[in-house]
Amino acid sequence: MNPLLRQVFSFIISSFQAIWYPFKTVFGSVFKALYDSTSGTSDTEALNICSIPHSKANGSIVNGCDLNATSHIEIVEVRRYYPPGVSEIIGRGGECFIGAIDDLTVMKYPCIPGNFESIHTEAHLLRILGTHPRIIASKGLTEHGLLLQRASNGSLSDYIASQSFIPLSQKLLWCKQAAEAASYIHTKHVIHCDINLRNFLLDKNFDLLLADFQGMLKSADGEILLDGLSRECSKSYMPRSHGDYACVRTDLFALGSAIYFIMTGHEVFPELDSLTQDEEISSRFENGVFPTDNHLCCHITEKCWRQQYKSADEIVSDLYLIQASEAVSE
Repeated sequence: MNPLLRQVFSFIISSFQAIWYPFKTVFGSVFKALYDSTSGTSDTEALNICSIPHSKANGSIVNGCDLNATSHIEIVEVRRYYPPGVSEIIGRGGECFIGAIDDLTVMKYPCIPGNFESIHTEAHLLRILGTHPRIIASKGLTEHGLLLQRASNGSLSDYIASQSFIPLSQKLLWCKQAAEAASYIHTKHVIHCDINLRNFLLDKNFDLLLADFQGMLKSADGEILLDGLSRECSKSYMPRSHGDYACVRTDLFALGSAIYFIMTGHEVFPELDSLTQDEEISSRFENGVFPTDNHLCCHITEKCWRQQYKSADEIVSDLYLIQASEAVSE
């Protein structure tokens, strides 16, 4: 082929891929749970794909992360079902039901029977991570789903919502444990891609466990080896130029929103709906308009949102200093 024609052809193909790829990944995003508020006993569940915020396609890069995204929501109806051993459905994780097996074990299985791709992704990522006190424990795959450690005290978001008062020392401990979880998975080249309080669970001692692994596995040089296509919802989402992009800093940005929630008791921008007002949320983040609540970790959350941390270890260190100063003041 003539060299000039080859260059033109290559340019056309590259341009088409650049346009199509964000749409491809968004349409392949994982399902997010949406409870049926009108009937707790309905056999039909309504699930929606989480909205990924809009932003302008400026093609810019900050600290190695691209700065733009697209948005899509799709509603899918599925029916509840109970594999052998599952006595009740106690929750959802991504596009999966969480079924109780016994007091120590749950089964995560697909909302759409036979759709095991996300189950296999999570099983693989948990094998890579192995055993760690801040990570939900895998008990292995079966033909019906993935067996997991049961977090007896539910999600951190639900717990905070149910409590009128939580001691400051407990909040700081949870913030540090959340950062420790992020630090550990990053040493294994895993990017969680959806750090939020729904995915932090509480064990019998009320210690944090990071769960719902549908993110990325990267090689030591940054090559994507596995991608479960999960991405943060708008209030945890760092603006970048491609909605599919993820790196350590996108996790740390989301960690900032999680720490903010723990310290204040509510999400960032509580006056805004994360789905219907995602563009406004994204615009604020893009323009550096961050929450200004005065809490003990406000400088940490702002550094997360401004991408001033290089690793979660730095966040752990800052939280340790705050814990130490509070212990002395008491």
